[in-house]
Amino acid sequence: QVQVVESGGGLVQPGGSLRLSCTASGLTLYARGVAWFRQAPGKEREAVSAISQSAGSKYYADSVKGRFTISRDLGKNAYLRMNSLEPDDTAVYFCYAHRGVGYWGQGTQVTVSS
Repeated sequence: QVQVVESGGGLVQPGGSLRLSCTASGLTLYARGVAWFRQAPGKEREAVSAISQSAGSKYYADSVKGRFTISRDLGKNAYLRMNSLEPDDTAVYFCYAHRGVGYWGQGTQVTVSS
């Protein structure tokens, strides 16, 4: 059974940082591309960042460029480092592992508020 799990969300003040982690069981995460999406209340899910299987190619949405960093290790983990967080970053963040077929995690809540 395939399972993708996000962790690391929480409540943080504006300007703060969080690191999200994505891990998987039942599939080889290192053999797949990984993307982070987010969905704020009342809004559509949007792509935030993505990294290729080899980590040689990365994508960032304009709204997070210079503040977020995506990475992965050689095991079963991918990460999203989020710095200089803003209230508009408040959303549920989802990890998506894909290689032909894609798998979603359940999401982790990130709330940026003073």
